[in-house]
Amino acid sequence: MNIFNRKKQIEEPSPVVVESDTGKLAEKALSTIHDGVIIADSGCLIRYINPEAISMTEVDTTHDITGLNCNDIMDLEDRNGQALPKDNNELIAALKTGQALEKYICVLVPRLSKKKIPIAISVTIVDDETHNRIITFRNVTKELEEEDKQAEFISTASHEMRTPVAAIDGYISLALNPQTATIDERAKGYLESASKSSKHLGRLFQDLLDVTKLDDGHVTAHPEPVEIVDTVKQIVTTHFQAAANAGLHLECGTKENVGSDASHRIEQVIYSYVDTGFLQEIVDNLVENAIKYTPSGGSVRVGVRGEEDRVIIEVSDTGIGISREDLQHIFQKFYRADNSDTRTIGGTGLGLYIVKQRAESMGGHVWAESVYGNGSSFFVSLPRLSSAEYERRKTMIQNANAMSAAMNAAGNTTAPATVISSANEPPSATTDMSPAPNSAPPVNSPSTNPNQSSNAEHSVTNLVNSFNNNPNGGTQ
Repeated sequence: MNIFNRKKQIEEPSPVVVESDTGKLAEKALSTIHDGVIIADSGCLIRYINPEAISMTEVDTTHDITGLNCNDIMDLEDRNGQALPKDNNELIAALKTGQALEKYICVLVPRLSKKKIPIAISVTIVDDETHNRIITFRNVTKELEEEDKQAEFISTASHEMRTPVAAIDGYISLALNPQTATIDERAKGYLESASKSSKHLGRLFQDLLDVTKLDDGHVTAHPEPVEIVDTVKQIVTTHFQAAANAGLHLECGTKENVGSDASHRIEQVIYSYVDTGFLQEIVDNLVENAIKYTPSGGSVRVGVRGEEDRVIIEVSDTGIGISREDLQHIFQKFYRADNSDTRTIGGTGLGLYIVKQRAESMGGHVWAESVYGNGSSFFVSLPRLSSAEYERRKTMIQNANAMSAAMNAAGNTTAPATVISSANEPPSATTDMSPAPNSAPPVNSPSTNPNQSSNAEHSVTNLVNSFNNNPNGGTQ
């Protein structure tokens, strides 16, 4: 009998919390947390704001805040100090479209003190009939300071470590050269393994440097108008030998390009506005990965196509594929799938992170589709230009180059002509298009020597700036 009594006590429902009590508890919780919270509707009108949000924005509370537009109390800047457009930024887009937003980093400028506060903004959509938007934002000053310290340490350590690694690899190469040393086959095998490891270590340090430079803003994209199909094909050409050595078939072209009689191909002409050095890094990483993870006898295909105002680059392979669990994390820094098929394949865990990073810096995004054991496809979406917009931008760069050359010839400016030279030329398949460490500053940056500037130089800079700030044209 006691057993039944105990069972009855366990099965009794817990006390019901009255809705009004729940609302009071929620409001009390929101009033005590250290994150700013604003609840807004689809029209960006404020329905609720907690004390921390009021404190951070320094909004005037003498009048009722509810019913105001979020733009009326939040002045935002990007991390470079440029004011974000009131009607066109990540926060407003999320509020208007009802799309969730995760950890958008920007700078909040309070109305009174005008002190700049780095914040991370998130937007969550309420899953009920109201579809209200919950905006949360928090001060991330300390987090960014820690990230900067980590990035500085990684950059310094990577730079310093490259020198001894290069020296080690050099000495190993000398030992393996029959003209400089005599070794037996057993020692040769050891040295070849050591050389392979030192080269891998060198690539890791270089990848770390590349990542930290873009993360901390030391390297930025310098886009130019290009015909992207031919540009991508030239980059892919450099991988044909590696694919052949791995026993793979590698091809490149546009996707819908076979004639009606299947006897000839018609390649699309697609224009984009990209940094060709960044584009090469993206394509190189994706093709190298596809070759690395595809067994002999398979194939790798690189396709380029235009879709409305976007250019889609697709790299597909018939390789080992990626599990659903790993697919969610592959673009994260240092993430590598850990299974029996990948443990013997070398890598730094930074290649796909660099792809994502480079694409986003040019206004693009990346994603992947795969079935484990059945190949993978990686996609890169980039801005597309119409043929008219391509010609307009190309002409503006040519005119700016001609003006710069004329001023150099007349001795009116010391601005280097290489700043905007070859901006309208497609990259060569044999040219290293990585940004030079000591390259000249971009045309929209201030002169490194203020005493060398002139009115003529500023006229060229203004011309190119007006071109760079012009929004993209429509589709082809």
